[in-house]
Order: sequence, then structure tokens, then C-alpha cells
Amino acid sequence: MIIFITIPWFLPAYRAGGPVQSIANLVNNFSNGVEYYIFCSCKDLNGEPINSILNNQWVAYNDITKVWYDSGQCTRANMLREYKKVKPDVLYIIGIFSWQYAILPLLFCKAAKKILSIRGMLHPGALSQKIAKKQLYLFAFKTLQLYKQLTFQASDEQEATYIKQQFGSKVAIKIAGNFAKAIEPSLPIKKMERFLKMITVALISPMKNHLLVLQALQHCTAHIEYTIIGPIKDEAYWALCKQHILLLPTHIKVWYKGEVSPAQVATELAASHIFIMPSLSENFGHAIAEALSAGKPVITSHFTPWNNLQQQQAGINVHNTVADILQAIQYYAALPHSEYLPKVTAAVAYVKHKINKQQLFTQHQQLFSLT
Repeated sequence: MIIFITIPWFLPAYRAGGPVQSIANLVNNFSNGVEYYIFCSCKDLNGEPINSILNNQWVAYNDITKVWYDSGQCTRANMLREYKKVKPDVLYIIGIFSWQYAILPLLFCKAAKKILSIRGMLHPGALSQKIAKKQLYLFAFKTLQLYKQLTFQASDEQEATYIKQQFGSKVAIKIAGNFAKAIEPSLPIKKMERFLKMITVALISPMKNHLLVLQALQHCTAHIEYTIIGPIKDEAYWALCKQHILLLPTHIKVWYKGEVSPAQVATELAASHIFIMPSLSENFGHAIAEALSAGKPVITSHFTPWNNLQQQQAGINVHNTVADILQAIQYYAALPHSEYLPKVTAAVAYVKHKINKQQLFTQHQQLFSLT
């Protein structure tokens, strides 16, 4: 089976979660009897061309996957030409809010099976960002009745509910969760009382709530070392974060390391005690899954699939308030090494129980009609 994927970005470098990581994990895990052709932009999140890639030609990503990085000069013509050449069995569209990579293929690419993967974009938290633009887009999508010619992919029952709220209860929906990339846990670093090393791996944007973490740290009495990793998606938001970093007391240290390789992410996780990311919403939260698999307890919001963390001793689900986040940070900072170690074991056990790889294979076989 040949699957033609359209997605605004699919970058060769590491990206902190999101649809890009979801598709990377898919093509690296779901490989029996399929070939993937990924059509995407040659530009980065900030609109700048990606360095060191070949544009307007198919480039091998792995043994079963080729990627076309389009220059944007003739996107529609290039997409339609290559689509007809490839002759795919499935058109697989990642994300709903894109004219070039969602609307155009739905309008002009003929396929026996069309799948639109929502990837968390209809979550109320996600819709609260750039709300007017998204409402206008959804109005046009409904007016054109594009939803009647496709199958929606939801990652879980909750996302299926969000889809029905937008497009009605009669739309076709298939549930297929996300494949995750595991990071082998390393020997935990020494945990001293009143000292904590935290890390966030995420796009720098309001959705990930870096600013709220920094505001909580202003009131923290313990010694904290906080590492932030990920590309800047919102420059204005990051400028505000930097202003708050300058206001932190001297016993709080913050390092921003930008975008790093997957190997470096694993190294930085190994050098940390906990992972923190109180997101406004997460369809899956690949960075959270990777942190848990590396044995890092997680502080996150209630708006992700990673809930009941406290009951499992694998982390803390917080309300997105300064007081709640501060309390969670102070809790982990106060732990001695002997009390921290069981949390490491619990984090690994939690994520292994949460992700059922055989179920994911079955769901994707059904999604792509391979069964």
C-alpha cells in the first residue's frame, strides 16, 4: 500500500513533539506492507528555508519513506503532478489548518481513501490560540463540506468528541493513537534536598506555558537549574519569557539550548531530575512520553493524555496556576535521593503500561484498511 502524506513541515532535524514527531514515529514503526511519500514545505516554522536539504525532488528518509521538500513556488502544480505519478492508495492529510497542505489536496487529489488526521488541533486549548482565524477557517471548511468526503483520524475518544462537536455526529471517524519513541533510562543523577534540575523540551509558544513555569520559579526558595530545549515558534512570547528570566533570584539558573539532536535530548534528560511542561493542550505529548520512558517524573497539566500521574507516583498533574506549579516544583526539590529513586521507577512503569504497541498496530491497520 502506498500512502501519500501532506503536512506543512517535516524537518530532518529533531522537533519537540507535535504532528512532525507523530509522523516520524509512524514511518519508523508502522512499516509492514506500506510505502510513504511525504509532501511538505522546505521552510522552517519561522518561514525561513531549511538548510542542507534538497528541494523539489524526492529524498529518502528511510527504506520505505521518501520526502518532497517543496520550494513553495508551484506547490499546487508540484503536489498534483507528483501525486499522479505516485498513484497512492491513501491520501493522508496531517492537520486541518492549512490551505496548501489540507484544503488543496482535499479539493484536487483524487483518492479512494482520504484521511484527515486532526492531531489535537480541535482541542479547546488549541482553538483558543488565534481564535478568529481558526473560526473563519472552520467556517470555510464546513461551507465547502469537505468533511463529507473523508475519514477523520482521532487519537482517542476525547478527540473523536471534539471532531463531532465541530462536524456533527455522523462524520466518519477512526481512532488510531500515536506511536512513541522510547529513551532508555540511565542511572539517575544524585538528588540532594532543596536542589532540583528540571527540563522542558517543547516548541517555544504560549501553548507550552514556559512563562507560567518561570513565574512560579520567581517564588521558589530551593536551588533550581532549569534547561529549556526547543525551537522558537513565537518570538514575542520568548521575549516575554526572557524578561522574566532576568527577574529570577540568583539561586534559580535557566539555560536555553535551542534546538538539539535526538541524542542530545537524551543526554539532557539523563542530566535532569524531572520534566516540566504544563501545556494548555496536548493531543499526545511526545516529549512527555520520552521523558517518562527515560525515567523522569513529569509535571504537566490536566490537558494531556498523561493523567493520574500522582496516583502512579510518576509525576504531578497541576492546575495551570503559579501556586500549583510552584507547589509541585517545591515538592520534588525537597526530596532526598532515597525518596526520589522510586519516582524514577514509577515513571518508566507508567509509560510502559500506558502505551500498547500491539493495539497501535491494529488501529493503524484498520485506519489504512490493511485488514
